Amino acid sequence: NPGSAFNCYWVMPFRKRCRITMQSLYTNPNDILRVYYQVDYTLTEIPQDAAYFHAQFRRSNPTKGSLHTILDGVKGKGQYVGTYLGWTVHNNAWWGEGEIKFFMDGDGEYPTINGTGTEDYFCGSYNFENRKTKQYQEFSTPYAGMHQVIRPDGLYNATTSFGLYRWHIIDPIRFKSDLRITIQDLGWRHDGRYLAQQSDISSVAFWYQMEPHAGFPKLPSKDYLEIPKW
Repeated sequence: NPGSAFNCYWVMPFRKRCRITMQSLYTNPNDILRVYYQVDYTLTEIPQDAAYFHAQFRRSNPTKGSLHTILDGVKGKGQYVGTYLGWTVHNNAWWGEGEIKFFMDGDGEYPTINGTGTEDYFCGSYNFENRKTKQYQEFSTPYAGMHQVIRPDGLYNATTSFGLYRWHIIDPIRFKSDLRITIQDLGWRHDGRYLAQQSDISSVAFWYQMEPHAGFPKLPSKDYLEIPKW
């Protein structure tokens, strides 16, 4: 929001204990992480069939084979509830023609859910373009949006970056045994053919599932996580 806060609300059931940590990767003492927080909880009985909340970060910089994996290796029963993407484009044409794909419950080559263009998954259309201003149009709704567009400044910031989200609250994606999610990194060539890109894509996937869950991939190094900015 305009007050420099980032708010996100998810139900997080626990039966025995709960621990919340924040880690600063800054090494310069002048770059101290300053945060405020509030934790609200209720001690109550949790149903035996209650699923636990999970979130997983991944980054592809650059993407390989024009593909970013949002989530992989999920085993068990659960439901997928949200996607956040940070996307930095490394070309000068339309960048969001890739399809998001949800492979679940034994899918092979073809997924159960196959999206169309990237902007369609985030409930936008026609390249997120405002036809009057000829600019990308930010928008924010309860369940989907492109709330952030970081534009080039003509000097050091030479690329355009986007922040996008989609919450599957009223349309959860339920799976019984396994789940894998990918999104293609494709744009358009001027003659109408697909353009294989090498974008910088970061994602956080949100889902609930019955325990136990599979192991998470190790977080990348500090240098790999850093987004250079002057």
